[in-house]
Amino acid sequence: MLKGKHIILGITGSIAAYKAAYLIRALVKKGTEVQVVITPAGKEFITPLTLATLSSHPVISEFFSNRDGTWNSHVDLGLWADAMLIAPATASTIGKMANGIADNMLVTTYLSCKAPVFVAPAMDLDMFAHPSTQQNLARLRAFGNRIIEPTSGELASHLVGKGRMEEPDRIVSVLEDFFAESALLKDKKILITAGPTYEKIDPVRFIGNYSSGKMGYALAEACAERGAAVTLVSGPVSLVARHPSIQVVRVESAAEMYEAAMEAFPSMDAAILSAAVADYRPETMSDVKIKRETTSEMTLRLVPNPDIAASLGAVKKPGQVLVGFALETDRGILHAEEKLRRKHLDFIVLNSLQDAGAGFQCDTNKISILDAREHVDYPLKTKQEVAIDIVKRLAVCWS
Repeated sequence: MLKGKHIILGITGSIAAYKAAYLIRALVKKGTEVQVVITPAGKEFITPLTLATLSSHPVISEFFSNRDGTWNSHVDLGLWADAMLIAPATASTIGKMANGIADNMLVTTYLSCKAPVFVAPAMDLDMFAHPSTQQNLARLRAFGNRIIEPTSGELASHLVGKGRMEEPDRIVSVLEDFFAESALLKDKKILITAGPTYEKIDPVRFIGNYSSGKMGYALAEACAERGAAVTLVSGPVSLVARHPSIQVVRVESAAEMYEAAMEAFPSMDAAILSAAVADYRPETMSDVKIKRETTSEMTLRLVPNPDIAASLGAVKKPGQVLVGFALETDRGILHAEEKLRRKHLDFIVLNSLQDAGAGFQCDTNKISILDAREHVDYPLKTKQEVAIDIVKRLAVCWS
């Protein structure tokens, strides 16, 4: 999967820079073309001659390599790359990336890069655990960058804890997995629903839920980054889709989401239904604001909304993949299995409000994925990482 790929390898000022030599060698053996971009501090830990010899390309460190008017174009590099990997990534470089401080060639190239970006942190355990570092990593995740988590072990300080850069072979495997999924999703058309729906009572009041849409938007970005064309039917949220391959269809009510999903689904290869759709709506809606002074008590009569998952399952054609979500408060596995069968889903993503850090408004989620044969439990992760797990499972349907 890496043969012929163009990889920018960013190296920063960490003792783990020595691992970059092994990383380049492993990538080149896979048929990858590697262009090294190194920070000035990185050259204190490993020489450009070593890196250039292993990669068969001159190492780029400065904007201007000579005083004859020639210069290194970060824009051209960003267009050339199929992926950018920063390994090792120090706390300083992570902070600059997160805040757009383009004071060296590496960060400038990162800001210009249109390809997926992978970041492998390396630092002492207290630096890694510091709230500022964790906040910067969370910001990079929110930008769509993939963080290759460091491991625990003895560090350069001789302290033991989390901060060791992941081993080169494992990093190469992460890249291989990404490109394998991209090959399976490339040119696929995927429908994703996201966010809540609002069911109007009158012009200023509605019945809704706490969904932020973060899970659905993370799924849309993950699919688009792997080459899919995504139609994102979004309820009312404040989020913005970044990837140009995501077409956003904004709706408000369950009925509007139903119409948009039913219209789009026949031309899709898959649908991922992550929206928190209201099961009921008021039977009638007042055209004017209901006044407490003239309505002492109010009774709302609710009627069922159309079931989007069941409706799509009923018209699903051979070869189409349908993925549902289930948010439960009790007997989650039982309810998810029943929903899986009843709505003709290929697999279902289950989460529970009983799990801390899962559910509405969170930046994290804890899921199980169930199909007709098995269910797999996942630990608590960021929603961007959860999206990657779901996309990996989706890719299996086409493998």
